Amino acid sequence: MKNVNIRALARELNLSLSTVSKALRDSYEISAATKERVRALAAEWNYIPNAYASSLRGRRSKNIAVVLPEVADSFFSIAINGIEAAVKAKGYHVIIYLTHESYAGEVAILKDFQSGRVDGVLLSVSRETTDTAHVQELMDKDVPVVFFDRVLETLAAPKIVTDDAESAYKATAHLIAQGCREIAYLGISDSLSICRQRMAGYVQALGDHQLPVHQRNMLICTTDGAGNFQLVKKLLQRTHRPDGIVASVEKLTTTVYQACRQLQLRMPEDVKLACFSNLEIATILQPSLTTVTQPAFDMGKAAAEVLVKMLEKKPLTPKDIRIVIPSVLVVRESSVKTSKR
Repeated sequence: MKNVNIRALARELNLSLSTVSKALRDSYEISAATKERVRALAAEWNYIPNAYASSLRGRRSKNIAVVLPEVADSFFSIAINGIEAAVKAKGYHVIIYLTHESYAGEVAILKDFQSGRVDGVLLSVSRETTDTAHVQELMDKDVPVVFFDRVLETLAAPKIVTDDAESAYKATAHLIAQGCREIAYLGISDSLSICRQRMAGYVQALGDHQLPVHQRNMLICTTDGAGNFQLVKKLLQRTHRPDGIVASVEKLTTTVYQACRQLQLRMPEDVKLACFSNLEIATILQPSLTTVTQPAFDMGKAAAEVLVKMLEKKPLTPKDIRIVIPSVLVVRESSVKTSKR
């Protein structure tokens, strides 16, 4: 049921608000039989106590939740700075929640928000998330949600993204221009919208340059670093190994560098690499890393600004519903053509 409250429980049970409230708090003043009646109906109606209602007295919590799959990726760390820059002046507090790439964890976190813990949610979904019911349920409780980076396309909520397909296309086309003919794509999911779009850009670039698309060159990695290392190592040990790699997430950067080093493959002479990454140390890696640099700060800031508009009951414009902020291909040593001796 939508918006079940304590008043509805009291009315259905023909009890006073005070009695129902005390029963839910397990007060000694209420009989065991009455407690059981109240708890049974609360469970049947999926009632979630609002632990903040009495203290807030109709006011907002002034808390904004930022739900992320991880913070090891520098993109999210930078995005948080953008979010805080947008909301601090408005008096909101930012609370970070991590799903650790778990759908079950994401569901549990959003379920908890139904109690009134936060006023609104900025969400970047986990790599496992394909279902939308948990997000829709939260939105049905009148808690505004804004997606950024990793989005659920079918839900009617604002989305702040970058040009994922176009960026992957540019990275792939760059490797082709540098002489690569057997280019691999490394992803972390075949269901995430950003991963599908980045793979689509990679595939289109190959097709537009009359290069074959081989399934063997499209590798879906996991959250297991050691396992990813073995996958990439095996990829680079093939007889017809890739001479170029497009890595769709930052965490795979280290994996590729380590695999090349162990196999004594030179970068960029033997393997060229371009990676979606916001790493500050990209310039001092050996060789320096060619990156698709996402506008993390601007995406976080834009997402927060849209959410604040929703919280302040201001009308959203068509431009607020989907904001696309382009990424930038920054060419460095890991992908450039070298003169052969």
